[in-house]
Parts: sequence; structure tokens; C-alpha cells
Amino acid sequence: MTSPANNREREAAAGAPAVEPADSPAGGAPSGTAPGEGMPREPEAAGGDAEAVEDFEGADDRGQARTPETGGELEAVRAELAEMKEQLLRARAEAENTRRRAEQEISKSRRFAVESFAAELLSVKDSLDLAASVDLGDRDDDVVRNMHEGLTLTLRQFDAAFEKFGIAAVEPAAGEKLNPELHQAMSLQESSEVAPNHVLHVVQKGFTLNDRLLRPAMVIVAKAPAK
Repeated sequence: MTSPANNREREAAAGAPAVEPADSPAGGAPSGTAPGEGMPREPEAAGGDAEAVEDFEGADDRGQARTPETGGELEAVRAELAEMKEQLLRARAEAENTRRRAEQEISKSRRFAVESFAAELLSVKDSLDLAASVDLGDRDDDVVRNMHEGLTLTLRQFDAAFEKFGIAAVEPAAGEKLNPELHQAMSLQESSEVAPNHVLHVVQKGFTLNDRLLRPAMVIVAKAPAK
């Protein structure tokens, strides 16, 4: 049987309020929470903040230290780019000059391709001119007349072919000033009618091919008469 004293102790325990542990803070953490969890952490030591500031300043200092080197590299790249641009412009100019010279050489080759052939024909033209200049006088021979007409027609064809290929005669008139680039003086002759250093008479006609001299005109040049 249970004693009356034990019954009183159980009743007192059931009616007494629960007592919190002395070491639990007011409004403590819920049951099952480890000590320290859910509580605000204390700020780190001032030494850690100082180190972080020093690291930031050091990084900024290192960035500033690299700035001159980066600027120098940029200037070097700019100088190299300018040099390459200049080289490109020079190469383009040289290519353009080469193209123009090639075009000029081709044009000259086309214009003067018949130069040697034309020079050989000049003596033939001289002979035909000389034959056509013969005075037939009063001769009324049909054969001679037909030959002369045929010779005249041949000379016309020669002149047309020469004109087609740019061959022109150089035949200065009497009294024309001597041109050393087109005329060749054969001799000097006194004259009171023609001024000195002027053409007095043409011995042989000259010719040009597209304004290039094939053969100079052979002329006699006047000089002042002796006193």
C-alpha cells in the first residue's frame, strides 16, 4: 500500500509550475536547437577589416602600376598601325604607277610597231616621188601617159596608207626657221631673200610616225651674204 506521505509528494509535483533551467537565457532557442544557433553573430575582429582594406588598396595600386605599361603598348600598336597604313598606301601607289607604265608601254608598242617597216618604205616613196616629178614635156605617148597616171595613183595609195598609220611628211617651206628636232642642215648658202638660219631649200623630205621622227628633212640653210 502507498503511504499517505508519498501521495502528498506526487500531488505536489503535479500541481507545481515547471521551472526553467537556470542557464537558459530568456526567450531561449527552441528545443532541439544547438547552443549558439539562431543567435546573431558578433562582428569580426577589426584586424580582418584592415587586411581587406589593405588588399583592396593593393589591388588598386597594382592596377595603377600597370597603366604606364599598358599605355606604352597602346602607343606601340598605334605606331605599328600607322606604319602599316603608310606601307599599304605606298604599295597601292607603286601598283598604280606600274599599271600606268605598262599601259603606256603597250600603247607605244601599238603605235610604233610599224616603225622599222615604215622606215624601209621611205626610200620607195622617195623613188616614186622622183619618178612622178619627171616632166614629160610635149610627149603624147599613151603608154607613157598611162604609166604616169598609174604612178600617180600608186603615190595616192601610199599617202593614204601613211596617213592611216600616222606617218606624216616633214617638208618645210622656204623661209621657215630651222628646227633641229625635225630638220638636218646639209649646207649653208648665202641668200639676201631668206633670213639667216632659215630653210632655203629642201633636198629630201622627212617623215614622222605618230609625232616621232622617222627621218629628218634634209635642207639647205640660208646665211647672210658676205659684205
